[in-house]
Amino acid sequence: MITPPRPQAAPEAGPEAGLANGDRAETQVLDAEAISKSLSRIAHEIIESATGVDSSPTGRDGLEQVALVGIQTRGVPLASRLRRLVAERSGSELELGALDITFHRDDVHVRAGGRAPAGTAARQPVVRATSIPFALEGKTVVLVDDVLCTGRTIRAAIDALLEFGRPARVQLAVLVDRGHRELPIRPDYVGKNLPTARTERIQVELVEVDEVERVLLVREAEESRA
Repeated sequence: MITPPRPQAAPEAGPEAGLANGDRAETQVLDAEAISKSLSRIAHEIIESATGVDSSPTGRDGLEQVALVGIQTRGVPLASRLRRLVAERSGSELELGALDITFHRDDVHVRAGGRAPAGTAARQPVVRATSIPFALEGKTVVLVDDVLCTGRTIRAAIDALLEFGRPARVQLAVLVDRGHRELPIRPDYVGKNLPTARTERIQVELVEVDEVERVLLVREAEESRA
């Protein structure tokens, strides 16, 4: 999984893309068409990685050993879309799963029946569905998420995944890589590299979850960060 992504420049957004929203500014950096193109490229690269040649019938066995596992929440619809795109191009239906990492995150202090440590705010974690309806042994599992930043989410996802078995290898596909890594994790497949400042964040919105399709660069107002 530790393979460097192809560097790609972030698209230049014109001034008309900036949107005032209370105490923050939003700039659309990817629209629905750009998201679709990014996912199409990732699907193509997954096929090539598994078969050696895009849509090669002789490589079908390689694709049959590939499974997509979306990380809750937005990684799940992204994984579903990638599965459809791979099927359209190769004729192979990849195994598909969903993974909730709530209790593997290092920033969640409250667990069922537990208490938050002294000096921390108690908050109830939201636990979503996990479904791995296939054996992991011998599989190449492609974890799918919307945004890669520090790498801590992916570390938690790997910990959660290994509770279900031991795949032959684990790869990572993300729609956006925004940098700021704290752990030595890089995606095998990346839609867009969008370098950001520490004071900025990337917000992915998908129709399956948000009823709108776009990627925003969000800048908080100075006073809201004080």
